[in-house]
Amino acid sequence: AFDDIAERRGVFKVETVGDSYVAVCGLPLPRKDHAVAMARFARNCTNKAHKITRKLEVILGPDTADLAFRTGLHSGPVTGGVLRGKNARFQLFGDTMNTASRMESTGARDKIQVSTKTAELLIAAGKSNWVTPREETVAVKGKGQLKTFWLNMDSKAGTASESSGSTC
Repeated sequence: AFDDIAERRGVFKVETVGDSYVAVCGLPLPRKDHAVAMARFARNCTNKAHKITRKLEVILGPDTADLAFRTGLHSGPVTGGVLRGKNARFQLFGDTMNTASRMESTGARDKIQVSTKTAELLIAAGKSNWVTPREETVAVKGKGQLKTFWLNMDSKAGTASESSGSTC
């Protein structure tokens, strides 16, 4: 389901690692709207996960509703390359990837946490109503305390819904 959303939104799925879905926007072709596109992608995936979980609850039982997702977004330069060997694959490296990973791991259940850099890009794109500052700072390994933001999940906040016809 996430792959379908990625294709529709012009987002490149890099890999799945354990329970993480790693995707990027703006590669291989740069996009000025990458932060907006990724925010829409993250929201669509969160909504889809909720729908799937509700359907699975009927089949697998009420504990299925305990499934939740944390999502992290960060914007910046990355280095990409193919790791060779038995399981060769394309992978992204660098501080941007590490920070995005920290946004996910320090996030909260069913919330999308974005870095200050991504929030600034969303605000510059006229989407200031999409972000709300997180009350507390987040301790990030190697970076110290960071101010982060929550991506508003309320459809009234202007984030594109899954049925949106826009291509981002």
